[in-house]
Amino acid sequence: MNVVCICLDTFRADIVGEGGKYSHAQTPNLDALAADSIRFTRAFGECQPTLQMRRALFTGMRSFPFRYNFDRRGQWPFMPGWHKIPPGQETIAEVLLARGYLTALIADTYHMFKPTANFSRGFAHLDFIRGQETDNWSSGDPRLIEEQLRRHVREPIDWPRHARVVNYLLNQRRRQSEDDYSCARVFRAACDWLQDNHTMDPFFLWIDSFDPHEPFDPPKAYADLYCPGYDGKDFIVPNAAWEGGDPTEEELRRIEALYLGEVTFVDKWVGVLLNKLEELKLSDDTLVIFLSDHGTQLRDRGGFGKSARHLHPFNTQLNLCVRHPGGPANRDVTALVQNHDLMPTILSLLEIPCGWTDGENLWPLVTEEKSAIRERIITGWADMSAAGSGRGRASVRDDRWNFCTSVGYADEAGDELFDLSSDPEECHNVAGEHAHVVADRRAELEALIGQPLPGSGVEHTGLLEAPMVAWLNRRLREW
Repeated sequence: MNVVCICLDTFRADIVGEGGKYSHAQTPNLDALAADSIRFTRAFGECQPTLQMRRALFTGMRSFPFRYNFDRRGQWPFMPGWHKIPPGQETIAEVLLARGYLTALIADTYHMFKPTANFSRGFAHLDFIRGQETDNWSSGDPRLIEEQLRRHVREPIDWPRHARVVNYLLNQRRRQSEDDYSCARVFRAACDWLQDNHTMDPFFLWIDSFDPHEPFDPPKAYADLYCPGYDGKDFIVPNAAWEGGDPTEEELRRIEALYLGEVTFVDKWVGVLLNKLEELKLSDDTLVIFLSDHGTQLRDRGGFGKSARHLHPFNTQLNLCVRHPGGPANRDVTALVQNHDLMPTILSLLEIPCGWTDGENLWPLVTEEKSAIRERIITGWADMSAAGSGRGRASVRDDRWNFCTSVGYADEAGDELFDLSSDPEECHNVAGEHAHVVADRRAELEALIGQPLPGSGVEHTGLLEAPMVAWLNRRLREW
């Protein structure tokens, strides 16, 4: 059996399917895939954000707590857990390659390809689609993109402040059509790979699309689906909307529309890939998995973005849908599961032994041999601030409670406890009313990190900047 994994960055879990806050978003292809799949409706990250998630996805080993301090020259940002795969941890691609699978990674998630990263281990075919965000790909005089920049930031332009946007626009300045957008290039490359290699089964194809991550920059028509008639600035990096004053309600709606438009654009290209699988008659012998690494705030708690400060489902919950060619299909699994469960699940379905991971095989939940694999889940989220050591926040979640606290330092947020039975939106901190619950959850977290909270991380701190952004900042200040 072949395996195709579609990993989408910053894709909220309340979009695909029915009943979610953003289920009105147009995602017909992912909706159809989910309807034909096993849907794990309470999947959460084990350690977030981006790079920490993929390390656990590839190895089945926890990224949190933060244990390592590898050389990470050439990596940015600098935060706990943001580093290469430890040499002693075997990746799913290495396991499958050794057993005769043709393995391929096609991605524009550029963090995986930086100088001291090693996420390509075990992949026989590697295609790095360049140009996302602050990928140091296409340099140039910033004045080449001045006209485009004016569409996305307030004036007068503060050039050093917007160096990251300048980096991105320089990377994307040669786009001529929808086909030139990053996610289109990723999925078209995946289709080309399938065309060339579909007769070389079994194969394992991991497609990693950085979209819909910021910048929220879809073709204009896709954003207009959700905010028609808008003629103002498109703040593709939401923080820019607050520079020089508070944004208007219309501007905030447009930022939300930019994200949803990018979601719909990504869905279009997922559809192209799924159609290719049908065209090549691969669907009857291919396991297809759709997943995400985390969500993002879309005016939740009044803002945009994601951080360790908000360990709520809009940030921490994942999409996880598995379409098995032999079924079953169109079923929800409500047990608590996490991303490091993916590797042992895939290997089990391929009848490959896997006894060394921290994760659990999820398929007994599908066959109803088990109703749960754990009572609680722990999610760590790294803090990218330069202060402190090995710092972040962590959540201990079960059917009733979500407990959140700081790890590696003491911050002003302190302990938070949310009673999901009376407060499903997790808005009211009741830690002061349930001291015994707080003490129990703190003890469970301390057992995992192996020291009393807040503990002290093993990592040095520092702040690294994207090479092109660093160069741009120096030159722009000279102006």
